[in-house]
Amino acid sequence: MPPRRRKLRRRASTGPRIGALLFAVALIAIVVAGIIVVGRQMSGYFASRHAGKRVAAASPSPQPSVSPAPSPIVSPSPVPSGATPGPRIAIIIDDCGYDLPRDLKFVGLPISITLSILPMTPHGKEVAAAAQAAGKAVMLHLPMQPESSAAHPGPGEITTDMTDDQVRTQVQADIASLPPLPGANNHMGSKATSDPRIMRDVLGVLKQDDMFFIDSMTAMTSVGASTARDLGVPTAERDVFLDNQVTVPYVEGQIRQLEAVARRRGSAIAIGHPNEATAQALQTMLPEMQAAGFTFVAAQTLVK
Repeated sequence: MPPRRRKLRRRASTGPRIGALLFAVALIAIVVAGIIVVGRQMSGYFASRHAGKRVAAASPSPQPSVSPAPSPIVSPSPVPSGATPGPRIAIIIDDCGYDLPRDLKFVGLPISITLSILPMTPHGKEVAAAAQAAGKAVMLHLPMQPESSAAHPGPGEITTDMTDDQVRTQVQADIASLPPLPGANNHMGSKATSDPRIMRDVLGVLKQDDMFFIDSMTAMTSVGASTARDLGVPTAERDVFLDNQVTVPYVEGQIRQLEAVARRRGSAIAIGHPNEATAQALQTMLPEMQAAGFTFVAAQTLVK
């Protein structure tokens, strides 16, 4: 019996030990969990501080060397204001001065345009005044002898049978019949403009008056532009006639040719006349041409 009592006492004493062990394990677990939580909080704190420093370092005030302005070369948008303009086009409307309402249709076009006015016409001075008031350019349309005897240039004509003094006197009278104008181009003149003597006389007067000369190129044999260059008179040549046929489809086709020349050379000069078809074709096509980047200029700006 005594041994049995001792065995019972040993079993009874193991209960408190197990409870103490479990308590110690639980306490250790709580401590470890606390350390983990605190460690994570501290790690997050320092990580957030480092991240803040990285954000601050990555977001300084913009510097020109890091963020250059966008280059217009890579931009597909239209050419901005102030940039290099597109191809330049000068449109000259010849034969003005006889029909005021007809001429004023071209004065009203929303582009830079040049009206070339015949001397000694009923409405030449009125057209010149209206054009200048509207900011349009004007020039003298100098009548000159054509090859065909059936064609008549009108008052103020320069002919090849005139003497040198007669040519000079007539040119001076033609200039004086209108308000002061900066330059001239020839009206008809296929015979006179092919005559070196006549052109030297004509251009000598223009040079004295500081006027430019645009050769209308009514004949491939014209010596107008070449003589002007020899004399130091600013000059240029017509590239396209707009209305040799007075229909809207024809004029529109000629405008397409004008665009092609301007694209190829950078500039082009067209000559038209105050016809209804010419006015209608221009009114129709101007918005498209402007949207395509063409710049309309006074004829004077294209002389050299």
